[in-house]
Amino acid sequence: MATFVLIHGGGGVAWQWHLLDPELRARGHEVVAVDLPLADEKAGLAELADAVVEAVGGRTDVVVVAHSWGGFVGPLVCDRLGARLLVMLAAMIPAPGEPPGDWWAATGFEGPGDDSAAAFCHDLPPALAEEAMRRTQDHAERSLVEPWPLTTWPDVPTKVLICGDDRFFRPEFMRRIARERLGAAPEEIGGSHMVMLSRPEELAARLDGYVRP
Repeated sequence: MATFVLIHGGGGVAWQWHLLDPELRARGHEVVAVDLPLADEKAGLAELADAVVEAVGGRTDVVVVAHSWGGFVGPLVCDRLGARLLVMLAAMIPAPGEPPGDWWAATGFEGPGDDSAAAFCHDLPPALAEEAMRRTQDHAERSLVEPWPLTTWPDVPTKVLICGDDRFFRPEFMRRIARERLGAAPEEIGGSHMVMLSRPEELAARLDGYVRP
C-alpha cells in the first residue's frame, strides 16, 4: 500500500487531516501529515518542502496530497522524492516563477466575501467548523513573495481533484485553472473546501482508488 503525505493549505495545520488519517490507515496505507512551518520568517518555499521531505524520511511508494495553498509545496516535494502520484486537492496550481502572493490576481480569483467559516466550512457541524477556524497559524511573508522555483511541472502523474460544493475555490474557476495551467480536466468530489473534515470517508475511498491496481 501507499504512504500518503498530506500537505495542508495556507494558515492551516496538520490537525485538519485528523479524520482522514484513520480512514486511510483502515485501508492499509501509511499516513504522514506535516505541520508546515508557515509562521517562520526564515522559511521560504524550499524550507517548507524540506519539512515535508524530512517527515517522510525513508518511506517509499509516496503519494503527495496537496490542499489549497499547499499546491505550491506539493510539486516541490514530488520533484525531490520521485513520488508515485500527486493529488492537487482543491489546490492552487502554480506557474513557473510565480510568487504565491501573485497567484490571486494572475488567475482572476474573486473571493467569496468576508465570512471565512461559510466559505470554507459550510457543510461541517458547527462545533467542528469552529474548531477548524480556531486551529490556524500565521503565514510569514517570505513564502508568499518568493518565486515558485520549478521551471516545469515535476515528472509525476498528477490528479486534480476539486470539491463540488467549494465556495472558496468554486468548481468552474478551478476547472479553468486546471485547463489553462496543466491542460487537465479535473475530477470532482462533493463537499466544501475542507472536504477532509466534511467527507473523510468519501475522500479516503477516492484516494485509495487512485493507488489500487
